[in-house]
Amino acid sequence: MEAAHGKSRLNKMTPLRPFFENVQAHYDLSNNFFRLFLDPTMTYSCAYFEREDMTLEQAQLAKIDLSLRKCDLRPGQRLLDVGCGWGSTIRRAADVFHGRAVGLTLSENQVREAAARSAGRRDIEIRLQGWEGFDEAVDRIVSIGALEHFRDERYDAFFERCRELLPNDGRMLIQSIVAGNEQTLATGERWVDREFVRYVRFIREVIFPGGQIPRRESVIESAQVNGFAVTQVESLRPHYARTLDHWCANLEAAWEQARALVPQRTCDDYMRYLTQSAHYFRTGHNDVLQFSMHVA
Repeated sequence: MEAAHGKSRLNKMTPLRPFFENVQAHYDLSNNFFRLFLDPTMTYSCAYFEREDMTLEQAQLAKIDLSLRKCDLRPGQRLLDVGCGWGSTIRRAADVFHGRAVGLTLSENQVREAAARSAGRRDIEIRLQGWEGFDEAVDRIVSIGALEHFRDERYDAFFERCRELLPNDGRMLIQSIVAGNEQTLATGERWVDREFVRYVRFIREVIFPGGQIPRRESVIESAQVNGFAVTQVESLRPHYARTLDHWCANLEAAWEQARALVPQRTCDDYMRYLTQSAHYFRTGHNDVLQFSMHVA
């Protein structure tokens, strides 16, 4: 079933160029390396441990289902996944929610892997493309763990583009790491110390070049001024600490295999990134939120 609004209202070329180099510096490291510590779906974002006895894979599928339910994806509708990674959300959207899905990523390795996992399917499409150049009508939009790569100065352009792509009853779900605040900070923790400053610099310069963690207020304000009503904001912070614990344990268990794929320094850097991130989600310096919104 085609979107009721027909062709997209967008007919202009965007002057914005996607951050290909920054994204590829991280995600094009090695599919086989990421495979060592991610779950079999290769979902690289906060899981949702709906039950205590869930495996990491079950919790990742639960997070995807939660996200797709929040944006009210219905059979036959077209879903846009901005920052689709290795394609787990678009596959779930097609397999379980019976939608049609197009996923955008700036990673060449992710495109190849995601395309291989959905080869021959007409209800799934993978593109090496940024949202900046996407101009086709969709019914729903989901973006999980990609906003951190857009940078604050592009939020208005992003939400404006999403509003132009969606029909009047369109919905969107954004999941993003955000900076913690006085309400999330654990008792007895200092807001800023040398270790946290070093961690932030390390993440920005070594792990995610060009990345930027937004303030929750920036996301909400930009969405609202560009045509969206934000109806729910839910924190998954404890779930991300637990997700990172799983990734750390998996990487440690596959340490020798990892060293055969990437340099020792890279292995060390990733272990530091995973363990310190888990710590700072527990302390409340970091938070992760799901923003549910619909066209206003």
